[in-house]
Amino acid sequence: MALMKIKTALVAGATVASLVTVGISASSVTASGATSVNWAKVTQLTKTGPTSMAALVAAAKKEGKLNVIALPNNWANYGNIIKGFTKKYGISINSENPEGSSAQEIQALTSDKGRSSAPDVIDVGTSYAVTAQTQGLLTPYKVSTWSEIPTGLKQPGGYWFDDYGGYVAIGCNTKTVKVCPTSLKAMLTETGANGYKIGINNSPLTSNSALAAVEAASVVNGGSLSNVAPGVSFFATLNKNGAFVNTIANAVTAQNGATNIIIWWDYLQANGGISVPGWKVVIPSDVLLGEYYSQGINSGAPNPAAARLWEEYLYSVTGQNLWLAGGARPAEQAYMQAHGTANMSLVAKLPALPKGQTPLFPTTAQISAAATVVNTTWAAKVGS
Repeated sequence: MALMKIKTALVAGATVASLVTVGISASSVTASGATSVNWAKVTQLTKTGPTSMAALVAAAKKEGKLNVIALPNNWANYGNIIKGFTKKYGISINSENPEGSSAQEIQALTSDKGRSSAPDVIDVGTSYAVTAQTQGLLTPYKVSTWSEIPTGLKQPGGYWFDDYGGYVAIGCNTKTVKVCPTSLKAMLTETGANGYKIGINNSPLTSNSALAAVEAASVVNGGSLSNVAPGVSFFATLNKNGAFVNTIANAVTAQNGATNIIIWWDYLQANGGISVPGWKVVIPSDVLLGEYYSQGINSGAPNPAAARLWEEYLYSVTGQNLWLAGGARPAEQAYMQAHGTANMSLVAKLPALPKGQTPLFPTTAQISAAATVVNTTWAAKVGS
């Protein structure tokens, strides 16, 4: 998945979301007295009536399907989340291009516009969500637990809202690597001759998780979130030393040995994300960089009721704990921990954070600037 941003550290939400009445344009009364709801216009549920949760469930079941995109089963526990939604509501989910990037998700919103197969919802890096909003591709909607999402993790009008996040981490095969690095800086002195096969999960030209690795590397290599050129130089050095494998590193490359060290999100490597005996995941001691992904509803969603029901499910206690089961840190985690609804056994399994490191969360502007630098220098310095 591709470009995203983080704004603030996890903070507790305020109070349980109050349900407000949607605008008059969302529903109308026919001559017979029956109420017809245009779910594409509903921006928030009401406690009762034609735009209540019960009415949404009925409308979504009538639509009978939901189109999602770029959601791998092993990404933040989405396989079980999809199964749970279908089991609860009997709504089939059409999952397109599960290995796709955020950029491809936004492209699909435009290329599939007007088709019954168009994505109903997206899960993208926040900077992509901002782009989609700017282009008029998203419609506003506030889930029932809106106030439980920290202010810094949502667009005020409801056009996008952060869902889950994590930290850049180092995964290492302890069976094949004699001394696994616990910091990024330690990698600079290693060579391919020493057995290091370091990879990142994708190209930083198209993937934000890969770009985040470059951002983290810049911080430990004399740069900053506002100056990522040293991050590109970091990987250029690894490549020169023969320690960098310029490939899409993931569970497959970890299993077949093409890579034995991967810089990737902690939740995609920990808790069985990479099923390799001896695979150890640590958050580097020299940088603590985190980001979230964001949800958004297609303004032209072919199944607008199912799209809204999906978001309600994701931001329910059940949905948030399912992300937690995937090793990700859900947006409502702080609120849930404060109110006793978070699964604390799952919280305890999250990779420990390094002591003495202040969490860094790139802003949209910093991510955009970083992407520009990487796009113009990566191929020449590191390779395509």
